[in-house]
Amino acid sequence: MSQGPAARTPSDFNAPQPIERLEFVRLLAPLSILGFLSSRLVHVEHWLTSVGFVVPPRAFADYRQPLYIPPIPVWLAFLVAIATVLSGLATSLGYRTRWASGIFAALLAYLALADRLEAFTVSKLGTVVAIALFASPAGARFSVDAWLRCRQKPETRLPTHVQWGNVRFFQALLAFMYLGSGIAKWKGGWPSDPHVIWSHLHSSYQTGFTYFLASTVPAAGFTLFQYLTLVYEMGAPIWFGLRRLRPVGLAFGLAMHASIGLMFGPVVWFSLLMMVLLLGSFAPLPWLTRPLEAAWAKVTEIVGASSVSLSKAARG
Repeated sequence: MSQGPAARTPSDFNAPQPIERLEFVRLLAPLSILGFLSSRLVHVEHWLTSVGFVVPPRAFADYRQPLYIPPIPVWLAFLVAIATVLSGLATSLGYRTRWASGIFAALLAYLALADRLEAFTVSKLGTVVAIALFASPAGARFSVDAWLRCRQKPETRLPTHVQWGNVRFFQALLAFMYLGSGIAKWKGGWPSDPHVIWSHLHSSYQTGFTYFLASTVPAAGFTLFQYLTLVYEMGAPIWFGLRRLRPVGLAFGLAMHASIGLMFGPVVWFSLLMMVLLLGSFAPLPWLTRPLEAAWAKVTEIVGASSVSLSKAARG
């Protein structure tokens, strides 16, 4: 539930949070998720139906295949693809946000379970993000829903803050996701093998930028980046838990994900999604307010012009 400006100091953990943080995630996270899914949705008949390869049912469920979902008819697969795109775009625009985000979350959950071989980090993280948006007052501001409310009732005062949990969830999600990744890297041999990232540069994900870096930067530079990444992820609760260190955590995180997106081509959508979550959770508020206000002005201009055109057409 949304509410007015915070009565307590911003340092209070459970103080109301600026709604811009929530709306920034609502606007851009669905677009990153749809970008990841686009290469799969255009071939949806080979993904979700018996036209392509389908993982066979297992006699016993395990964590890799917790639920077996049989293939669906081709016509239904196309409907799923269309509904996923439309609900994701509607969530981003903030049109019928509660319904749109709920449908988007349900479809993302289905897509993540229907073919576990295609369920990468964005599939799972995107589902969690969509569920969190559905459970929040996302769309209360900087959205088509907000524009429609103001148009129907000009005296409407749009909320400026939301309850703390709507923002703290994303902040905690990032901190503990990084921590889990750091622990996995630690157990996976990162401290003892200084050439992990160097070896990754030569994989099938290599881009032209990767080739340039591998040809010009000494191998020791990638070893340094490897250990800095490990320190960053293992210490994420500290970087983001202490207010004075948050700018450091934000800057390193953005730089890290920008590097990942540039060096490992297919991972770009994961990098964009993580950067959206980082900015929405920890960026200085003016960084979010200005683009949101610009987007809000553009949306109201487009929607307003469309409604005027429809009214003229109806009268004519």
